Amino acid sequence: MTNLMQRLWDDESGQGLTEYVLIIALIAIGLIAIMVFFRNAIGTVFAKTSNTLNNAPTASFPVPAGS
Repeated sequence: MTNLMQRLWDDESGQGLTEYVLIIALIAIGLIAIMVFFRNAIGTVFAKTSNTLNNAPTASFPVPAGS
């Protein structure tokens, strides 16, 4: 039994995956923090974009005669 426990304790086959998961988690936490910090600025950008698209002309440009 102790031999089995020692082999499981010394096994490092999943170590790389664990490190990748930790890196991804840190990046996700950082992005969430940035988005929370800049939420008003991000909202303003989306609002301006929405207003610009809503006020865009709907008619196509006239084709000059003779073209």
